[in-house]
Amino acid sequence: MLFHILYPMADQFAVLNVFRYLTFRTGGAIITALIISFLFGPPLINALKKRQTAGQPIRDDGPEEHLLSKKGTPTMGGFLILMALSLATLLWADLTNVYIWAALGVTISYGIIGFLDDYLKVTRQDSSGLSAKLKLLLQAAIALVAAFSIMHQLPPALTSTLAVPFLKNVLLDLGWVFVLFAAVVMVGSSNAVNLTDGLDGLAIVPVMIAAGVFTLIAYLVGNSVFSGYLQLHYVPGAGELAIFCGALVGGGLGFLWFNAPPAKIFMGDTGSLSLGGALGTVSVITKHELVLFIVGGLFVLETVSVVVQVLSFKLTGKRVFAMAPLHHHFEKKGWAESTIVIRFWIIASILALAGLSTLKLR
Repeated sequence: MLFHILYPMADQFAVLNVFRYLTFRTGGAIITALIISFLFGPPLINALKKRQTAGQPIRDDGPEEHLLSKKGTPTMGGFLILMALSLATLLWADLTNVYIWAALGVTISYGIIGFLDDYLKVTRQDSSGLSAKLKLLLQAAIALVAAFSIMHQLPPALTSTLAVPFLKNVLLDLGWVFVLFAAVVMVGSSNAVNLTDGLDGLAIVPVMIAAGVFTLIAYLVGNSVFSGYLQLHYVPGAGELAIFCGALVGGGLGFLWFNAPPAKIFMGDTGSLSLGGALGTVSVITKHELVLFIVGGLFVLETVSVVVQVLSFKLTGKRVFAMAPLHHHFEKKGWAESTIVIRFWIIASILALAGLSTLKLR
């Protein structure tokens, strides 16, 4: 919005020429989202506490200490991140950019699904909300629509292709299977973040780290000079997603202020489903889907731990982990919550550096 209002006035006021720079607008989006989070965080938490007298329902089969330490904490805090992310993006991005609307569309739509899930949990005081099948069906439908629209906006050479990290000239043409693959990336990323969201601050920091990486990736991929120098696949218009990712970082920082242990609020499925969907969508647009598996490797590990646990129990009747997802396994082993969270942050940082290395090692 500010871009469309102020940039045309740059001829009369030279200082407004800064609005043509993605770096300036990305910085503006980060700060704006952070301020929105700080301003609206306290009243939102108070409002949710009044309406959620019992707080988020805690799993009966989860770690026993959660029934004491986390009982009464309100959920749906992801609404704060969504509000900060959406408003900051709308203020600073070029709203004629189709990729911005694709990313916002998936993020908000997944946020609505998560909100419905959280609402049912709170009103029923039961840790199960929407059925898993219904959630997956809704997510898949949204992802397929988004993937189809993105596919038709990408340059012809990239429309249905998959780029391979570390190999500069390799593009695998998936044909129409690309739509299904892209949808799987969005849905998988969404649910992977959801599985990781189990301890105070555990999910939001790795999300911010991944969003920071994709802020840089979007900027480089959308710049013909930098993408040519680094031998990345140039996607015209993808640079605007740096603003979207920057807003996600700012909104995440603001939320972390209130989610830091002991958490005053949980993001709930409202946040985790939408943030994972956002990362998946950006990775599809920038042609870095496989890099997301590296950068978001922590989310992958958490998801794999659940899959392995379920398969092992069904096939052998035995459990591989004391409890899944993986962070609960370490809780059962006696690790302190803060120890698990910080060590998982370190792992996420290392994986982010590994993902960034793919930009140069080709």
